[in-house]
Amino acid sequence: MSWADTLAHQDPVPGVATPTVPQLRAFVAVADLRHFGDAAALLGVSQPALSQALSALEHSLGIQLVERTTRRVLVTADGVRLLDPARAVLDAVDRFRIAADADRGLFAGPLRIGVIPTVAPYLLPAALRSLGRQLPAVTPQIHEEQTGRILTALRSGTLDVGILALPTGEPGLAEVPLYDEDFLLVVPAGHRWAGVTDLPHSALGEARLLLLDEGHCLRDQALEVCAQAGAHSPEAGSTRAASLATVVQLVAADLGTTLLPESAVAVELRRGALATARFADPAPGRRIGLVHRGSSARTADYERLAAVLRSAVRTARVPVRPVVAEPATG
Repeated sequence: MSWADTLAHQDPVPGVATPTVPQLRAFVAVADLRHFGDAAALLGVSQPALSQALSALEHSLGIQLVERTTRRVLVTADGVRLLDPARAVLDAVDRFRIAADADRGLFAGPLRIGVIPTVAPYLLPAALRSLGRQLPAVTPQIHEEQTGRILTALRSGTLDVGILALPTGEPGLAEVPLYDEDFLLVVPAGHRWAGVTDLPHSALGEARLLLLDEGHCLRDQALEVCAQAGAHSPEAGSTRAASLATVVQLVAADLGTTLLPESAVAVELRRGALATARFADPAPGRRIGLVHRGSSARTADYERLAAVLRSAVRTARVPVRPVVAEPATG
């Protein structure tokens, strides 16, 4: 049976609606993302297969879950009512899968990890080495995505854990802090702030700050830092980019300055005539953590994973401050 056939499969007993797990995943993804193309990409299926799955689910239930228009997707009142039960079913399926795998020992098999782009290139080299040594039975499957997509994938069960900036503010998700890091201001070499170690926060009012595109949490954090410093936010039409690598090259071209998490500095400043300035205490920064569904049966495993990641950044001397282990919150 093909994936599309599985999505559309219905219980043959007349009058009995038995949604399939893929159908429920399709419904949750569409409801969260409000976009069929994005939901299909998240689940790794074609858009027609996704639409077929949702239509089959609606047909089996005899109700409309989603309103489709040419411009947007709306969740109906019935869809809103059934969304949390659908998530509960997917959580139960994941717990069943974990229980079935228990005979393979603690933390074995595939582990689907979502990582935001402003963390992935700087944490993963150290993290994957440590995982290979300390949890050899785990097979990491890495998905680099923006925060919104990771949160949606966690809720729909297509990711096991996410590594992103805290707090997420999302109900039902548990957060395990990993490390804190400072933001540095990246400036062109020769800039009057190059090498400064006690830059006042108010200096941001004079900086032409370059930002990442919408959807990157680092963009939101940079805007928050500006607001806290009483500085004007960059104009909506100002230059921005999709990656830190592009942003720092724009700085090297003297188009402005940018905020960079300290873990990224060694990698991103290898090319180009660039320098950094440190802020006076308390320096602005962010906390990075491990996020998973609070209902997961693997909470103890994820706590262990967090400990491995903290150890990895210490061993690799990544310029961050590992957070002392705390109980998961969420």
